[in-house]
Amino acid sequence: MVHADHVLELKGITKRFPGVVANDSIGFGLRRGEIHALLGENGAGKSTLMSIVFGLYQPDEGEILVGGKPERIDSPNKAIELGIGMVHQHFKLVETFTVTENIILGMEPKRGARVDGKGAAKKVRELSERYKLDVDPEATIDSISVGMQQRVEILKTLYRGADILIFDEPTAVLTPQEIVELLDIMKRLVAEGKSIILITHKLKEIMEIADTCTIIRRGKVIETVEVASTNPQQLAEKMVGKVVNLATEKQAATPKDVYLEVENIVVHGDNGKQAVNGLSFSVRAGEIVGIAGVDGNGQTELIEAITGMRPVRSGDIRLLGASIANHSPRAISERGISHIPQDRHKHGLVLDFTVSENTILQTYYRPGMNRFGLIDAEARDGMAARLVGEFDVRTPGIGTKVRSMSGGNQQKIIIAREIDKDPVVMLAAQPTRGLDVGAIEFVHKQLVALRDQGKAVLLVSFELEEILNVSDRILVVSGGHIVGETTPETTNDQELGLMMAGKREGGILHDET
Repeated sequence: MVHADHVLELKGITKRFPGVVANDSIGFGLRRGEIHALLGENGAGKSTLMSIVFGLYQPDEGEILVGGKPERIDSPNKAIELGIGMVHQHFKLVETFTVTENIILGMEPKRGARVDGKGAAKKVRELSERYKLDVDPEATIDSISVGMQQRVEILKTLYRGADILIFDEPTAVLTPQEIVELLDIMKRLVAEGKSIILITHKLKEIMEIADTCTIIRRGKVIETVEVASTNPQQLAEKMVGKVVNLATEKQAATPKDVYLEVENIVVHGDNGKQAVNGLSFSVRAGEIVGIAGVDGNGQTELIEAITGMRPVRSGDIRLLGASIANHSPRAISERGISHIPQDRHKHGLVLDFTVSENTILQTYYRPGMNRFGLIDAEARDGMAARLVGEFDVRTPGIGTKVRSMSGGNQQKIIIAREIDKDPVVMLAAQPTRGLDVGAIEFVHKQLVALRDQGKAVLLVSFELEEILNVSDRILVVSGGHIVGETTPETTNDQELGLMMAGKREGGILHDET
């Protein structure tokens, strides 16, 4: 049965890859002027399904109806022709081109034999004003923020005439303020008659913005619900298939000796300017200290300085009382610091290595793993199999390349490897970025377990919910300074947000002048 108000309908869509059914006879309908959320764990098949709608993959079975008519969408160009646009999680922009050049790329308007750049810029400006996107058509991509780059991607779909917009995990890389702005933009788009599919695993955003939500688990549709008649707990349980604890369970901390001391350090960013400006704090055994702040306030440089990846210009970093400032990353790792990096692809894994090879990146040179200068494959595979079992890593086998695994399972490999080193201090930078509620619950339990074993844990996160949920003490950074210290019991996300923006002085102020 074709629904008259459906602008897009999928019937019995099945897609198989070697060894896995990514989509198993999925049915889905999008009504005109609605925001329809597609919710599921990492690897549930959400992005595969939308890649089929956008013509990047062909379904093995099933049909797609656009405006009630069956269509064969065999390329993105065909999707665009049918009024379907996709805003990808990883933006597809040319850094050195202007906003307008990126938007018209591949369909440049001509005046005679020449590209009509002026006419295009005028149209881009009109679209930007109509949807209140505030994008400068003349700016180059490398000079604008991540949030602005995403708006360029949205403009690209509108310029090509899209009425159906697919957003793939659109808030994964945004600051809290940019998220609020994006949700407003989406509301304006549907008010203008557009229809939106939102791929996400963030329950809060679904409750705030979606009209309808379809839950997918392991390639199958579990249920489609009206958002007004559900709640985050119900959605989480349908998505994961079991009761999920959205709040982290933990006893009160009993901090002991100071394990990590950062004293008055100065660190420069890639641009040569000071990113960390005379920052001081300490972390004790048996506590989790959370560092809250908007991205770009020195957090990345701080973590890189502690782990030996970036030089400390002045000040000192001490582990168990001994200085480790400007030691090599291996020396610091050997002394007892483990590190869950914020960019798992760039600094955490070698994507074309197997699960097994990735588990020994920190220990391949040690005697038990190495015989006569060669890696002992049996010891390596034994360790990998043990960690995969202990940390519930979902993978076809330890010989699988990690590139083909979901983000949650990639993160579990890193966490398993770093915990297995039995560290004194764990630095967890954005440990749950891009993960679903099931994987987030797992990561948080691991951090609390480390704390309870008497380790010191430093958590750096842009997610205020995570900071409030997991930390025992919270430090707020802004402009490379600590601007306040508080505890989850005595603050809330609004107050933290104001402190992060420098609008409100925190619980205990540090005189950083």
